[in-house]
Amino acid sequence: MHEAKTHFSKLAEAVEAGEEIVIARAGKPVMRLVKVEEVQKEIVPGFAEDIFADWDDSTWLALDREFNDLFKS
Repeated sequence: MHEAKTHFSKLAEAVEAGEEIVIARAGKPVMRLVKVEEVQKEIVPGFAEDIFADWDDSTWLALDREFNDLFKS
């Protein structure tokens, strides 16, 4: 773990080149560094605006009741 911390930039370069790095603590693997192949698309506020445009207060209240009922025993 200490070695990874010390040489993080070199490890990052190796990962960018396609290498997979396993980091261990006391000889036991605890994490894996891998290259991110697909970057997550940015979430834009309002992306589902049209889905809920026609919902009125009674629809939201019904949904709340249905959701809360899931947790009743």
